[in-house]
Amino acid sequence: MRMEDIAKIAGVSKAAVSFALSGKQGISAETRERILQIAKEHGYSPKSKSAAPEQALKTLLFLAFANSGIVLEQYYQQPFFRELIQYIEERCRSYGYSLMFSSVEPEHYVEEIKTIVEEKRSDGVILLGTNLSQVQIAAISNELTAPLVVLDTCYETLPVHFIEINNVMGAYQAGAHLAELGHRNIGYIASNVRIHNFEDRKRGFLAALRDHQLEVAGDGFFAVAPTILSSQDELKSQLSAYLASGKPMPTALFCECDYIAISAIKTLGELNYRIPEDVSVVGFDNISEARIVSPELSTVHVEKERMAQLAVDLMIQSIESPQPVKTKVKVDTQFIPRGSSSGIE
Repeated sequence: MRMEDIAKIAGVSKAAVSFALSGKQGISAETRERILQIAKEHGYSPKSKSAAPEQALKTLLFLAFANSGIVLEQYYQQPFFRELIQYIEERCRSYGYSLMFSSVEPEHYVEEIKTIVEEKRSDGVILLGTNLSQVQIAAISNELTAPLVVLDTCYETLPVHFIEINNVMGAYQAGAHLAELGHRNIGYIASNVRIHNFEDRKRGFLAALRDHQLEVAGDGFFAVAPTILSSQDELKSQLSAYLASGKPMPTALFCECDYIAISAIKTLGELNYRIPEDVSVVGFDNISEARIVSPELSTVHVEKERMAQLAVDLMIQSIESPQPVKTKVKVDTQFIPRGSSSGIE
C-alpha cells in the first residue's frame, strides 16, 4: 500500500494524503479522518527515516488565497491545482526541500502575511496567483522578506518573479481549431468570475476569429460559474433565451476552462443537443476529467509539470543566488483535439 493507493481509494490528491499523515493543515477534518481510516484499514505505515545529523530543515511554502469563486477552500482537490501541487512537491523533494501549505483569507491577507513573515516558516514562498490582483501581489511582495515566486498569473510592471500560462496562445489555438473545422456560428462561454487568465484567453480567442474573418456576435456570449462540473440551470436559461429570440444554436462553443466545458456538455445534453454532431465544445486546461467526460473533451493542454518545475527552479536560484532583477516566464500551450469537436458537414 502506497500513498498513491490511499489517494485513489479516498478520491483525493496525493498531497491531501500527505497532509493527513503528517498532521499538516490544508485539508478538512472530515477528509483527514477518512484518509487516516483508510490507511489504518489497509495497514499503511509511513517509511521510517533513519536519524540524520541535525541540520536546518529546508522548506518552501505554497500559499493560496481561498474562497474567491475560482480558488475554493479545498483548492487542493480542484483538478488543475491538484496536478500542479503534485508536480511542485515532486520538484521540491528533488532539491531536498519539503513543501508546506497555507491558505489566506482575502479579507485579512495583510495581517496573515505578516504572521507568516514573523514566524519565518519557510526559505521561500510560491504564491498561487490565479485569483489575485496586481495590488494584492504587490502588497504581499512588500510584506515578505523571503524570496517570492508567483505562479499562474503575471503583471508585467511588478518587480516579482512570475511563471504563467501563455493564455493568449492557448485560446488562439482553440479559435483556429474551430475556424479550420468550418464553424462560422461560434459562441463563447465565459466565467462569471473574472481573472487575469480569462481576460487573456478572451483576447486570444477573438484574435483567432478575426484572423479567420469571423467574430462572436454580441449576443453569442454567455457567462456561468467556473467551478461546477455538473449541468447549470443558469446556462440552460441563457441558451433557452437565446434560442427563443429566434437565433440558431451556435455550431461550436469555446469555454474559458474545462470546468465550464464539461458543464456545458452536460447542459446541452439535457437540452437534447448532441456533442459534437449538433454542437462542438472546446475547453481550456486539459484537466484529468477531460478524458472522463463523454465524448472526451477537445481542450488546450497546459504544461502544469513544466510550470511547477520552473517555479521551484526559480525559487531555488533566488534562495541560493539572489538577484535584484526578476524573471517572468510564459509557458506555451498545445491544443488537444478529441471527440467533443468536429467539422461542419
